[in-house]
Amino acid sequence: MQSNHARSWQRDYIERQQQQQKKVVKKVKKRKILTKGEKIIYTFFSMVVLIAAIYIVSFASTTDGLNRDIQKLESEVQQHKVVNKDLAFEISELSKPERITKIAKENGLKIQEAKVKRVLTTND
Repeated sequence: MQSNHARSWQRDYIERQQQQQKKVVKKVKKRKILTKGEKIIYTFFSMVVLIAAIYIVSFASTTDGLNRDIQKLESEVQQHKVVNKDLAFEISELSKPERITKIAKENGLKIQEAKVKRVLTTND
């Protein structure tokens, strides 16, 4: 009787496995990775990040251009300062009393040495 009982148990076991296998065979709907709302939100934030990046690059480019202009102006100012110093030195050389009396004598003017004085100019 045990063999009959074992066979019936074996049949029941095989039938249960087949039923369980049939249940597993059901089609499972795949869930989409992103919903429409998530796609819209991600697109919006991506556009905001892209616009911010473009603005930052544009601002950096403008700042760089302004810095180059400032450096160019500073170099021009330095050049003008050098020219002004050269001209101030030339003024001091040309205004020496010895030079003035020499030119006056060459042109036939009579000058008394005591009356020739150096004139100081103030640069404001």
